[in-house]
Amino acid sequence: MQLQTKIPLNRPVNPIDYHSEVLLLGSCFVENMGAKLNYFKFKTEQNPFGILFHPKAVEKLIADAVLENHYTESDIFFHQERWHCFNAHSDLSDVSREALLNRLNTALTTTREYLQQASHIIITLGTAWAYRLLDSGDLVANCHKVSQKSFAKELLSIPTIVESLEKSRALILGINPKATILYTVSPVRHLKDGFVENQQSKAHLIAAIGQVRSTREEYFPSYELMMDELRDYRFYEADMVHPNALAIDYIWEKFRSVWIAESAYQTMDQIEEIQKGLGHRPFHPDSEQHKRFLTSLQDKITYLKKGYPYIKFD
Repeated sequence: MQLQTKIPLNRPVNPIDYHSEVLLLGSCFVENMGAKLNYFKFKTEQNPFGILFHPKAVEKLIADAVLENHYTESDIFFHQERWHCFNAHSDLSDVSREALLNRLNTALTTTREYLQQASHIIITLGTAWAYRLLDSGDLVANCHKVSQKSFAKELLSIPTIVESLEKSRALILGINPKATILYTVSPVRHLKDGFVENQQSKAHLIAAIGQVRSTREEYFPSYELMMDELRDYRFYEADMVHPNALAIDYIWEKFRSVWIAESAYQTMDQIEEIQKGLGHRPFHPDSEQHKRFLTSLQDKITYLKKGYPYIKFD
């Protein structure tokens, strides 16, 4: 008996393996997939400017990084006892003006380095809704709890998103013509925008991605997997907005089945065995049995690092 309609997934020509370098940019779902890649010790860099929800915010980061537009005091502001930047997530905000500027410019350098060398660039778009700062007319990546009276909310049109994605692509391929760009749409529901408005937003993102895809660009259906194969509230957190751990694991397994090279599976199994060993909490830490366990675990790490010297375990 078939109890699900399955979304067909095809393997790409160049899947991710342990020689790949992966840059992940975009919405909070990037963090879920990034955490999985980090767990299995793939070479990754994730959201140097923090979570970016809409395509214009991602484009702004890519443009500033590629064109080396460094941040100055005129690009930041003081609010609620902290310094912020409208182009970055509040994770980068700081009580020190100098510290924030240093973080922003360091993150730009990191982003540029990864844009130049990444084999895969994963861009996850969360919403087509954006906020425009009335004083400057600029779209912001984060409002930082500034009064809503300072912004105008707008829905990015499909042509606007297409133009933004095309600009991002041109900037990326201009410094890294061999990079594969992989788009996804976040399955997180932005219900604060409204139920109909959330669906309209996701539709704009999906339609725009469909128009810009080329031979160097791919699409992974994270949103569609959540909406179709996992169409049940038991796969959401209590807020009924974010996918829960089970849903994230399910989508990751689908991602792994097509986007991780089969040649990497054995190494992934070895790393998972080590990760589980490192997470083990013994009843008797001074026992001879536990000491033998630690010696065996260290031997496994040493053996693995011979083939992958960059891998580090906490």
